Amino acid sequence: MLPFRHHNSHVRKRVKVRGSANLPGTLHEHFVVDQELSAKFESELRIENETRDSESLPANIQEFLDNSAFELEDIPGQEEVALTRTFGDESIRITFSIADLNNVDQEEADQFDSDPALSDEEAADAAETNVQSGGANTKGSINQGRTKGGNFAVAPEDSIAPSDRAEGSYEDPTGGEGGPQDPSFPARLTINIQKASKGVLQLEAVAQDGEVMIDNIYYFLKPELADAKTAELDWSRRNLYTGPPFGNLDEDLQVLLERYLNERGVNTALALWIPEYVDWKEQKEYLNWLSNVKSFIDA
Repeated sequence: MLPFRHHNSHVRKRVKVRGSANLPGTLHEHFVVDQELSAKFESELRIENETRDSESLPANIQEFLDNSAFELEDIPGQEEVALTRTFGDESIRITFSIADLNNVDQEEADQFDSDPALSDEEAADAAETNVQSGGANTKGSINQGRTKGGNFAVAPEDSIAPSDRAEGSYEDPTGGEGGPQDPSFPARLTINIQKASKGVLQLEAVAQDGEVMIDNIYYFLKPELADAKTAELDWSRRNLYTGPPFGNLDEDLQVLLERYLNERGVNTALALWIPEYVDWKEQKEYLNWLSNVKSFIDA
């Protein structure tokens, strides 16, 4: 699948705005800048639209939703996305954000600023990639996730025929060919498993390279504390003992908790799908942002 990348670079350069050395700009000069800025936004929109296949969900992303028990909750214009499902008497809600993709951008930009030599290495790597695959916007590349070569690692089950895959499984868009893939960007997950009158088990995890890695596990008797939306609830949550860090648990307990999630569909298929969806949604939101800002300038 064609990855959605901003055409200029995954590291956005800081631009210094310099005023005139003479008198402040006149009204006429102001409108000249408006016209130039609008034209630049128009150019960005045109190029971005040329590098995407369509407005609809790519087939490999839609396939996961069609075969999964999870329902997608995605409100246009918002960063957070949710997947929900029931499992017996449990209500499961998984949330993640496209902000993780932009956070990776900023971390890389800061790294390049602190060590200019890395920029030269990145440029050399990009040139080699362009020669081999036709560039980041060609169909030869897949979900680089704004990181250096950020492709998915191909899990063995992702090369299984669609008819033989388990419920909610995800077909690797690379087809399992082309050798080892570079790491994908880490997508942070909040997994809430709620039982009526029994509270919420909350797990913080990271989905990357086809794996779901648990960082923390909490228990809340009051469900509203799991997603504290007020300062009062947040303070109440801070004063609770919710459990030790996941890494401090007995290893057998860690393995069983991972199997516990896997049984509920938090598995390799999901770990591959989420970064892919984040990439697609971020590009969609970026296009909407370009359009909205251009409309504001033109008004």
